[in-house]
Amino acid sequence: MDIYAIFTLCGGLAFFLFGMNLMSGNLKKVAGGKMQGTLERLTSSPAKGLMLGAVITIAIQSSSALTVMLVGLVNSGLMQLAQTVPVIMGSNIGTTLTSWILSLNGIESDNFFISMLKPENFAPIVALVGVIMVLAAKSSKKRDFGTILCGFAILMYGMTMMSSAVGPIAQEPGFQKALVAFSNPFLALLVGVAFTGVIQSSAAAIGVLQALALTGNISFGMAIPLVMGANIGTCVTALLSAIGVSRRAKRVSLIHVWLNIIGAAIFMTLYLVLRYIAGMPFFEEAISSFEIAVFHSIFNVGTVLILLPFTKALVRLIERMLPVLPEENKAGRPAELLDRRLLVTPSVAVSHAREKAVEMAQLAKEAFSDSIRVVMEYDEERVRKILDTEDYLDYLEDQLDTFLIRLSAQELTEEDSNAISEMLHAINDLERISDHAANMAAVATRMHEDKLSFSDKAAAEMAVLEGAVNRELDVMYRAFSEENREQALAAEPLREVIDKLVREMKNRHIDRLQTGECSGEMGVVLNDILTYCGRAADLSSNICVSVVQIQSSSLEVHSFMDRLRAGEEPEFVHEYEKFEEEYRLAPYTPLKVKKKKKKDKKKEKDKKK
Repeated sequence: MDIYAIFTLCGGLAFFLFGMNLMSGNLKKVAGGKMQGTLERLTSSPAKGLMLGAVITIAIQSSSALTVMLVGLVNSGLMQLAQTVPVIMGSNIGTTLTSWILSLNGIESDNFFISMLKPENFAPIVALVGVIMVLAAKSSKKRDFGTILCGFAILMYGMTMMSSAVGPIAQEPGFQKALVAFSNPFLALLVGVAFTGVIQSSAAAIGVLQALALTGNISFGMAIPLVMGANIGTCVTALLSAIGVSRRAKRVSLIHVWLNIIGAAIFMTLYLVLRYIAGMPFFEEAISSFEIAVFHSIFNVGTVLILLPFTKALVRLIERMLPVLPEENKAGRPAELLDRRLLVTPSVAVSHAREKAVEMAQLAKEAFSDSIRVVMEYDEERVRKILDTEDYLDYLEDQLDTFLIRLSAQELTEEDSNAISEMLHAINDLERISDHAANMAAVATRMHEDKLSFSDKAAAEMAVLEGAVNRELDVMYRAFSEENREQALAAEPLREVIDKLVREMKNRHIDRLQTGECSGEMGVVLNDILTYCGRAADLSSNICVSVVQIQSSSLEVHSFMDRLRAGEEPEFVHEYEKFEEEYRLAPYTPLKVKKKKKKDKKKEKDKKK
């Protein structure tokens, strides 16, 4: 046996797998945001889910990666099992694209344009374009697209190597004897399952089969069970990803397995009837790579068409096979808020992490607003809610921080990398806002227990400050959740107004302490409240600065923010004056001024005398 031909075959398979991995990884980066958009539009319509599954699989060139992602989404509570079934069915259809592209290797023609459809002929041009884009492009997206082209070229080169290697191997007597074993359809099915399970790529397994078919030694009778086995074997990745997840998530990988097993059972029954009972002769004829692609599509599309009407029944079957444990039905937070399996598709992971970060912003805003309200009007139920929210935000911050650090180690687009930096900064500030809300709730409880209350003047001033701080929190939430730069720019002038309000209220309180209008104990309480309000405003402004920063370079942002704070930007001055007018304290005459006026009046009277 020619040992070098075996080395070439193994090397070709290695290039094929590496090219597939390179192409798939960068397709995820380029198409990730679009995948998120399609997943968010999932409905209860099986046809819609089917289409989305096919589109996403074509986009990332991996049905296994999509199933792993679905396991993660279900484990995180972001999707329900019934939603995943049509998506998985669609992924089985989408994965047939690779075999259709590989089937073009069988084209034989003297026509230049037709021969250029053969991957072996156009792959070098694709590689050249890809390398030029990787080396010359300034945009990261263009470089990623160039890497996709390079991955495709490497994949096709691997396919060409395998095709050239199997020619000499096919003439070996030992190989001929091995092929005889594949005449047994059940053995061929098991070989397809095992080989695909080892390399964890049905596209690669079918690619090897298509390369073997080019020698003319593979018959329909051999190829059909091998293709069915490859479809079952590709489920190994999803089964491995289900280790350590909840039973709800394990059901997703079971759905994938049972879809392909049921499909294989149906088509194997038909195969046995047609071959051994009807005795159809074509099973002994040699199959081409194109015909393998045709059967691959017939098997996957046929399985989907047969099983699609029974989606609900399939879900019930899996639920009975793997019932949820009693402890998993208890209300509570999931073990992992954002499952690590989402890291398979970084852009989708970034998007779902952002959803949780936005949830944090909403909760932090509501908690601090409630905390100001309970200071003014004590409500024990509202205090309990604030403290519960603070605990939950601590949990969210811990989960998100761990997840985002893991995510930052993945291959990311520049946009996703910036989004992670923004979130890591923001979630810390949001958690600190909730801490200040809890501190305010503690102050409110102390006031209630000690029967302390604001004077009428202090209450009126607190109402003005409450409106300004709530406005700042609302600006922060809208800027962060909508990534709205215009909203973000409004935070800084409003923060300046809040800082001015806090300083003025502290001065007025000191003055009221001197006149005896307020007690010393109340003075300590008010000072704490004003400090927490100022800090919440500062943190909100910091989050808005990060929103501006994600759309600009660091130097530009720092320079711009310095000009804002110095009042050198007309826009800032206009917003500041608008907010200052809107949140103006009632006129107040300090004690010193009152005394001075009294003295002046007395002097005037003395002069007249």
